[in-house]
Amino acid sequence: MELKLDHYNKDGIEIVDVGGEIDVYTAPRLRELLIELVTQGHYRLVVNMEKVEFLDSTGLGVLVGGLKRVRAHDGSLDLVCTQERILKIFRITGLTKVFGIYETVDKAIEERKSER
Repeated sequence: MELKLDHYNKDGIEIVDVGGEIDVYTAPRLRELLIELVTQGHYRLVVNMEKVEFLDSTGLGVLVGGLKRVRAHDGSLDLVCTQERILKIFRITGLTKVFGIYETVDKAIEERKSER
């Protein structure tokens, strides 16, 4: 299984669509994309994980690293995830307290826009 990555801007927030597996082999590609987006000045990110089938500790590390990068610019990195097996990973690691986790991209955007 490979990793599918795409991104687009919606309402001033960069949406990163991720599909497949985020593991030790594929996570560097996601890391590169997040670094590239932050370097380009995108500090408000939503990572859509609805099509992610597997996530390991390397993938978690990439997401946490991305969060640190945007927070250094007073930004945000939120997740869209409704899959129980992926959500369980965030609960077990305590990362539900660190990331905003939403049911849809629109809900994540709405929440960020209401903060402005």
